Amino acid sequence: MEGSFGFPLGGDPDELMRNLQEFAARQAESVAEAQREQFATLTLNTAVELTGAALKRMKVEGGPDEQSLALRDAMRVLFPEAVALVSAARQGFMRET
Repeated sequence: MEGSFGFPLGGDPDELMRNLQEFAARQAESVAEAQREQFATLTLNTAVELTGAALKRMKVEGGPDEQSLALRDAMRVLFPEAVALVSAARQGFMRET
């Protein structure tokens, strides 16, 4: 006889306990994976939003060459921060082996 979660009802109690433990371990891994993916997605979104918001706040003046220099200087500050966030996101996607 089989229960609603695919566990055998009746039979060896030790086997039932092993099946329950395996099921719990699979569920815990599934939850951990979902949390890692959510963290990574939120971190990537934060990196993009912060970089975009910082660039939008800039008041760049002058000709095209002066504007490009100002934006490049801003990216020198912003880029390392964005890379740090993306690195954290990648670690969130990586699974322990």
